[in-house]
Amino acid sequence: MELALYNQQGQETGRVTLNDEVFAIEPNEHALYLDVKQYLANQRQGTHKSKERSEVSGSTRKLHKQKGGGGSRIGDINSPVLVGGGRVFGPRP
Repeated sequence: MELALYNQQGQETGRVTLNDEVFAIEPNEHALYLDVKQYLANQRQGTHKSKERSEVSGSTRKLHKQKGGGGSRIGDINSPVLVGGGRVFGPRP
C-alpha cells in the first residue's frame, strides 16, 4: 500500500510504502470500542462517594412511636428507607 505525504500547506512532499499485513486488514470495530472504553475508564479518578446515614444532614429524633402506628419501624429522618436518607452501601473512594 502506497500513500502520499503532505506538508502543512497541502503540497505533496513524497510517498511512503506501508506493509499490507499491518495496514490492509479489516479493523475489528468492537475490539477498538473496548480498547477506547478501557482507556477512558482508566483516566477516571474514582473518587466518587455518597453520603451514609451518619453523614446526612438531619435530626436524630425518633419520627413516630415503635409500635401501634400501623407503619414500618423507621428511626430518624436519615434512614435509608426514607427519601433523602443516606445510602446503605454507597461507593467510597
